[in-house]
Amino acid sequence: MKFIGAHVSAAGGVENAPVNAHGIGAKAFAFFTKNQRQWVASPLTQQSITEFKKRCEKYGFEPKHILPHDSYLINLGHPESAALEKSRAAFLDEIQRCEQLGLDRLNFHPGSSLRKIDDEECLSIIAESINITLRKTKGVKAVIENTSGQGSNMGYTFEHLAYIIDRVEDKERIGVCIDTCHAYTAGYDIKSAEGYDKTWAHFDKVVGFSKLMGMHLNDSKKELGSRVDRHHSIGQGLIGIDLFKRIMNDSRFNDIPLILETIDPSIWAQEIRMLYGMVE
Repeated sequence: MKFIGAHVSAAGGVENAPVNAHGIGAKAFAFFTKNQRQWVASPLTQQSITEFKKRCEKYGFEPKHILPHDSYLINLGHPESAALEKSRAAFLDEIQRCEQLGLDRLNFHPGSSLRKIDDEECLSIIAESINITLRKTKGVKAVIENTSGQGSNMGYTFEHLAYIIDRVEDKERIGVCIDTCHAYTAGYDIKSAEGYDKTWAHFDKVVGFSKLMGMHLNDSKKELGSRVDRHHSIGQGLIGIDLFKRIMNDSRFNDIPLILETIDPSIWAQEIRMLYGMVE
């Protein structure tokens, strides 16, 4: 069974995220546990935590179908020590918030070299950042999101993801989230039937489906291999509708959060209905 949702607003408190997800007919959702544009935020109140859990239960959202996202400010591969420590502290806070909310995974972008160190060194720093955080926490899995490879961002190849995973000590608490737009613009031809099969066979060989803990379903404004991250609404971009039909009828993507980050929130409910309507 597929669990589709969107990255919904948590404005006014995290307890509003499940309400907003339910309102668009979602069976899964993503959200920020704090303002993603600020390094430091007020701690979650006990009232917010209790209400969040109650509302998730009320609307039938299980932790395995909720994919919180960390702040975009965080760079776990930062080449400068002071900035790296700041990112590591913020990442720890994000994981701890997930612990408090009873969630079992946190989605994050791996990090960037800023072109000051080589890729391998950056990937090693990212892995160590994850290890440091996992040693201090329990229960929450670190879920690495693939990237388009824009600028100096790491994580645009499955090999990058595997390199990080190989160096994480607690293999039970590391996984990946694949963003369809990012994969396409990074150079993976998931658009054609042949490319779809080839891409996922390669993913399974390099990373493994056992590590897939979520997906972001996004069409793309930019072309294959452009290394530019620009999302589009489902079926309106350069990837097109066939990819999403294949995903909806592929059992390898059952029972994980499938999250829309498409550009028009006003049509999320419509997109969710459309995706469920593709199931044969």
